[in-house]
Amino acid sequence: MSIVNKVLVLTATAALLLGAPASFGQEILAAKAPVKTSTLAVPTSYAWMSPDVAAAWGAGYKGQGTTITVIDDFSSSSTFGGNWTGLRQVMRHGEWTRLETSLIAPSATIVSKDFNSSNTAVSLSSGLNILNLSYGMYAKAGYSIGSIGWGREESSIISYATSGKAIVSKAAGNDAIAIGGKNAAGNVDYLDVALTGTQSTIFVGALDKNGTTANKANLASYSNSAGTNTAVQNHFLVVGVEGSKTGLYGTSFAAPIVSGYAAVLGSKFTAATPTQITNRLLDTARTDTLAGYTAAKFGKGEASLSRALAPVSIR
Repeated sequence: MSIVNKVLVLTATAALLLGAPASFGQEILAAKAPVKTSTLAVPTSYAWMSPDVAAAWGAGYKGQGTTITVIDDFSSSSTFGGNWTGLRQVMRHGEWTRLETSLIAPSATIVSKDFNSSNTAVSLSSGLNILNLSYGMYAKAGYSIGSIGWGREESSIISYATSGKAIVSKAAGNDAIAIGGKNAAGNVDYLDVALTGTQSTIFVGALDKNGTTANKANLASYSNSAGTNTAVQNHFLVVGVEGSKTGLYGTSFAAPIVSGYAAVLGSKFTAATPTQITNRLLDTARTDTLAGYTAAKFGKGEASLSRALAPVSIR
């Protein structure tokens, strides 16, 4: 049995609604095969989105030719309410993250993989692949990565990030600490540790709003930060999670935005590798929209889809 526990990356309020986490290595429900979700024909812009999203759609970039695999809870009985689309709904955590990223990249193929099926590897499709991880793998501080018995699911994710075969958009966590640090319970997210230094991982923190130069954003009070490790800082982005408009808070809902951005970017730069798309998003992040910017707090800065899409080609 693995020493780590799989936990959804939620704020404290949402975590209480969802109840106790599943133990990694002990399946609480039967594994389910990945499910492909049909894409949206006509995209709609919503108030919680950055204006860059509608501008990208207007230029014809909606995620076509890419695949976003959302690895999350799709089978438990735990649900909670929120509102991405103007209609309040009650759904599982994975259903919320899947819907969010599909709204950002409406022409991407969305694949749902239940994260309770840890004994099955994540499969990749043809074209650009993005993996959305809105959960962490926690254990008491003090373990070495080599001592953790990763299942096939996480082993495949770590391998794809290391080799650059897929973009991994990983929620930073909601303990208000630096990534890789010890939370109030004395636990560390060892999935963060394992993904640190890999070539196509992006850690995603949450801002209290979409920032502008006139109205700069702050790091959300719950969000983890980049910290002093430059390997994390160089792969850390932040995006606005406007929970006052949706009722949904947490870095769980920051990662799907970056997953959507990666798919939109991939629909313009169709020959780009996952690492090239990753680097483009990181290199074009903004710092002038953030209050009191430091790399230790915000990493590379606020993701900017418009800047990432600006050139004719990337390399």
